Amino acid sequence: MRAPAQSAPAPEPGIFSALACNLDANILTAAFPLLEEGRVEALEWSFDTLFWTKQVPAWFSDLLQAYAAQHRLVGHGVYFSLLSGRWTAEQQQWLRHLRELTKQFAFDHITEHFGFFTGQNFHSGAPLPIPYGANTLRLGQDRLRRMQEACACPVGLENLAFAYSLEEVKRHGEFLDKLVEPVNGFLILDLHNVFCQLHNFSVPYEELMDLYPLERVREIHISGGSWEDSGQVPGRQIRRDTHDEAVPEEVFQLLERTLPRCPNLKYVVLEQLGTGLQTELSQAQFRADFSRMQALINQHRSTSSHPAPEGFWPQQLLPLGPVAEDAELEAQQQQLSNILETAPSFEAARQQLHASSLANTAWNIEGWEPHMLETAISIAQKWKRKPV
Repeated sequence: MRAPAQSAPAPEPGIFSALACNLDANILTAAFPLLEEGRVEALEWSFDTLFWTKQVPAWFSDLLQAYAAQHRLVGHGVYFSLLSGRWTAEQQQWLRHLRELTKQFAFDHITEHFGFFTGQNFHSGAPLPIPYGANTLRLGQDRLRRMQEACACPVGLENLAFAYSLEEVKRHGEFLDKLVEPVNGFLILDLHNVFCQLHNFSVPYEELMDLYPLERVREIHISGGSWEDSGQVPGRQIRRDTHDEAVPEEVFQLLERTLPRCPNLKYVVLEQLGTGLQTELSQAQFRADFSRMQALINQHRSTSSHPAPEGFWPQQLLPLGPVAEDAELEAQQQQLSNILETAPSFEAARQQLHASSLANTAWNIEGWEPHMLETAISIAQKWKRKPV
């Protein structure tokens, strides 16, 4: 299995074609021919999925080190729950693990998901949005500073697929910009997440992209997902970011349109869960998706100039003070999680929310679209059933 070719006089390609490659038999089986041919120019590793693995196989560490040695290994967090109102022992432990990992692997950057996780268990929950207010901004900026202090490299956030309302969709890009600004951070622009919002809220691509700070995009994700029929809006389908199917044509079209708009882009990453790669046919399609992605990147390279991108390196920061917390936000998050995870029906959830402490607050539950509340219930109850 080869990492990118080391015979090196070739110039840096400007944008690297990358895979999300974790310690998963199906992903590795699908990716092996691409790695063997030296076509995978960078790797993204969801490092915190292995925090409690007793021993990482030496061959997998060697693979990661081969990319790290060429500054082409990026880390993607899943479980930090950046915007939880309460600071937990698990979050503190997550930072300790990150600090230890960055001594072992030279990450080019570290990223996390936007939002907070429903559920009490650290590895069981669904990432959901929060109100875009001054208190949540302060909370997120504090947590990003702690991430940056732990990893001592550029840090960034991924845009969220899920939203409750069109107003929330339109404010997401600006809020992400404000969150990462104090740490000179960047964005992962997940184009399947964009596709979900374009479809679920019938918003035009140009209008939505104009609301994002595209100069902050250092990484793009592409992936697949699934459709779910709405029980509240007959005839309507909801696009879900489930990562278990091949990349749809619409997402490739979004990639082609978006590449020229991101002047500081460095990585484009193909993602798919191992549960969607259990057959030879799905694994072959995964490799075909990578080839299609790489062809679009190569086409963009051939028609564009490539000035040195922004590095998003940490700026001089003041010493960290007490951890930011928000007891009221934490109580509201726990109440919301409980309602979403346990409500026996949509109507029961709606009634409980309107009788809860979230009513007539910045959460704006009164403006939530019925089909998106329905989706939130489905997401939360699916994760609640997942084994840990």
